[in-house]
Amino acid sequence: MPSPFIESVRHTIRAKNYSVRTEKTYLHWIIRYIRFHQYQHPDTLNEFHIRTFLEHLAINRRVSPNTQKTALNALVFLYRTCLQRELADFSDFHRASAPKKLPTVLTVEEIAKLFLHLQGDAYLCGALMYGSGLRVMETVRLRHQDIDTDKLTVLVREGKGRKSRITTLAPQLVQTLNLQKDHIATLFAKDRLTPNWDGVFLPYALERKYPNAPFELGWQYLFPARNFSLDPRSGKQRRHHIGEQILQRAIKKALREAAIHKPASCHTLRHSFATHLLERGADIRTIQEQLGHSDVRTTEIYTHVLNRGGRAVISPFSHLANMQGSHMPPHE
Repeated sequence: MPSPFIESVRHTIRAKNYSVRTEKTYLHWIIRYIRFHQYQHPDTLNEFHIRTFLEHLAINRRVSPNTQKTALNALVFLYRTCLQRELADFSDFHRASAPKKLPTVLTVEEIAKLFLHLQGDAYLCGALMYGSGLRVMETVRLRHQDIDTDKLTVLVREGKGRKSRITTLAPQLVQTLNLQKDHIATLFAKDRLTPNWDGVFLPYALERKYPNAPFELGWQYLFPARNFSLDPRSGKQRRHHIGEQILQRAIKKALREAAIHKPASCHTLRHSFATHLLERGADIRTIQEQLGHSDVRTTEIYTHVLNRGGRAVISPFSHLANMQGSHMPPHE
């Protein structure tokens, strides 16, 4: 049985309208922190104990920088929000490190081979990850109304960092997406006739502001699960979106069948989207907006993939040479 303290932390997380995934992650690290310090109450611990735990993760457990950062975020939330204690500076803890590596990118030819081995939802989701630069969770969380086939845009709601953005949509996907939306409309009509159906999940703030929204077509998931499930928080019967593991397994299987031996994944399609845009001369700031990066330095890693330097700028002389073709004077 969970302790009253952990239950109070869980209640605080839910009061902040954090996702189920964030709740699970934060509780995991808070419990590990308490266990590491022999089950002492966090209110009796201080910055020294936080630093010791984070250094243990880096030195003894050899976690990645992102994992250590996630643990840090959970502990800062614990003290500032749950215990309402301001922490003194403890930023001198040993930081986890990992060798910097460039993202895996597939060539256009490899992308074409990969899609020959995808079908159904996996094909369409893969096309959105590669064609619109979406993360896997952003893809499975798309709603019926997030696809605008007239303006050729995709609305990403609360992506990483709870930021929303609009990205591009390939016109070649319009017909398939319209068929998918028709399928969702048919499924929605059936769901409405199901006893005890409680509508689709919406974040608390939206559901409170728009109480009828869970029962409207526009808010239904674009890639719904086959069956109903019970919401782990509310106990309501809903049709959730497909799990990201389904896509991850489908992409891995397609990679094997296409004989592509790179260490690729769903996220590789997003990397390939950015890299191929750069290859076609897209501006780095435009790609930053499409990917939803808050810092352009994150986007600039793709320029290193191309080995083009800071801004991946294509010389205007290249365009002139392409226009003049064989009329260019010979080099003497």
